[in-house]
Amino acid sequence: MDLDVFVSAHRAQWDRLDSLVRRRRRLTGAEADELVTLYQRTATHLSLIQSSAPDPQLTGRLTQLLARARSAVTGTRRASWRDVAHFLARGFPAAVYRSRHWWVPTALISTAISAVLGWWIGTHPQVRATIAAPSELRSLTRPGGEYETYYSSHPAASFAAQVWTNNAEAAALCLVLGAFIGIPVLWVLFQNMLNLGVGVGLMSSAGRLDTFLGLVLPHGLLELTAVFAAAGTGLKLGWTVIDPGPRTRRTALAEEGRAAIGMAIGLALVLFVSGGIEGFVTPSGLPTWARIGIGLAAETAFLVYVYVAGGRAARAGETGDLAPEERSAELPLAA
Repeated sequence: MDLDVFVSAHRAQWDRLDSLVRRRRRLTGAEADELVTLYQRTATHLSLIQSSAPDPQLTGRLTQLLARARSAVTGTRRASWRDVAHFLARGFPAAVYRSRHWWVPTALISTAISAVLGWWIGTHPQVRATIAAPSELRSLTRPGGEYETYYSSHPAASFAAQVWTNNAEAAALCLVLGAFIGIPVLWVLFQNMLNLGVGVGLMSSAGRLDTFLGLVLPHGLLELTAVFAAAGTGLKLGWTVIDPGPRTRRTALAEEGRAAIGMAIGLALVLFVSGGIEGFVTPSGLPTWARIGIGLAAETAFLVYVYVAGGRAARAGETGDLAPEERSAELPLAA
């Protein structure tokens, strides 16, 4: 193909397409139809140039022109408050509900592991000796010790923000690292359960397990549920790499990955609530039963939200993924 002749023959069409794209908000019906036709022709021209006489400068120009024309043809869609409401009412709870077969077993197994670690540390002095010196252990577990003052050592607002940031980061890591066949997720999860097990073991050995649970349960119920949901979803994403099911691996990872990103945003909001409880309720002067009651109420509200609203949305076909019209095409489409 003689590139100069080809360019001379079609330059007028490209210039006309460029002119229509620039005026796309003021086009008549006939001009809109012309824009679509020229977009299709220019896409064919680009394909011919790339296969027969590739020229980097011309290819780049036509690629940019087609990108602008495609935006004019398909339109651009901006997120609105309606999208936010849909995400919170249907998308996010449906995504959490759909992954329940992963995060519920994750929660049960992780809690059991943490309990076993706590029992092992609490009943074996030689194990506690490897954690810290006896004086340091007493400083941690005594009345008014570090386990108790930890929650009131900083102003409530800054402490809540710090806790939220740390927990949101851990949840995001679980979701992002899931693509690596889920192995890093298990490590992040084990670190969290180990920290909890150490606290249970040390405080139970000092006869103050009730105090420890009174400090942890108000915020820990919702916080750990969010972490378990993130870890379970990360493991699900990792399993998708191994077994994508009837979908292609690329399609499966794209769908599950987009849902995981949405879950990361939703779980950040959940962890914001648990961080507020940890910053303002846990160190408050409320009776232990009242603080735990607030934690139970928050946990119950979240589970009802997931299993009722999320279950209803999931049964109606909601997956937490983008709407079909907003996804990239799985197969090449004719221009």
